[in-house]
Amino acid sequence: MNNTTKDLTVREREVLKFLVEGLSSREIAEKLYISINTVQYHRKQLLHKTDSRNVAELIGKAYRFKLIDLD
Repeated sequence: MNNTTKDLTVREREVLKFLVEGLSSREIAEKLYISINTVQYHRKQLLHKTDSRNVAELIGKAYRFKLIDLD
């Protein structure tokens, strides 16, 4: 990974948590009261910050590097 976990914003961590839970962009947008485009932007930033090629790899890194509180 090219950045540390402290480089993730609060909103990115929220989006990541919902991605790990398996929510769609639409569901995440509804829960966070943001647009689907904003969710997609945060997902793109998460992929970049974690050097992930796709959401599956991002989720694996979330678990491996404890990027979010999984409780």
